[in-house]
Amino acid sequence: MNGFFEQFPVVFQALNVGFLQTLKLFGITLLGALPLGLVISFGSMSKFKPLSAVVRTLVWIIRGTPLMLQLLIIFYFPGLVFGKQLWGGGEGGRFFASAIAFIINYACYFSEIYRGGIQGVPHGQQEAGLVLGLSRSQIFFKITLLQMIKRIVPPMSNEIITLVKDTSLARIIALQEVIWAGQAFMKGSQGISGAIWPLFFTGVYYLAFSGVLTLLFGWVEKKLSYFKA
Repeated sequence: MNGFFEQFPVVFQALNVGFLQTLKLFGITLLGALPLGLVISFGSMSKFKPLSAVVRTLVWIIRGTPLMLQLLIIFYFPGLVFGKQLWGGGEGGRFFASAIAFIINYACYFSEIYRGGIQGVPHGQQEAGLVLGLSRSQIFFKITLLQMIKRIVPPMSNEIITLVKDTSLARIIALQEVIWAGQAFMKGSQGISGAIWPLFFTGVYYLAFSGVLTLLFGWVEKKLSYFKA
């Protein structure tokens, strides 16, 4: 027990550093994937068939293959095939490659949510907007977009909470996120070896973060309840 209290400050500091990396990856993924997903959804709904076919094929490939595999390919492919590491060395390079992989992966998932939300808005409302003299951009932002947001909050919140846990996959390319930090104490990090309890503490970080997001999205859904009939 004395050993636990001696080790706890060291472990707590290491887990905080790892969790900060997890938060950074989570935040950057959302900043990149949310707008990119909307762009991809427009491509998949395009009336120009070659474009929509290419975009839908890309989305199918990304959604149909494991994120872990995509991380490995994005990080190692340039170095193994072209003989040059595209992402640079060290932790910064691993983080950059992880962010690219996560943004592409989640943008494809988000694009399908956006597409379902947009297509779920009755077409008659768009026709009514045209009759009232609104431009197509005005119809999208003033009619379609607001209703789409209400429709996509539940599935989008589910994907974002999944993203919290998926950030742990970045350890496959040795990104030192929170689980990496916790597992390191099993192998002899900072003079502590054979300790498994730090790994259980990493779960507390995920539970707390997911709980905060669950409360936040619940509040957002209530704020958007004015769209109910």
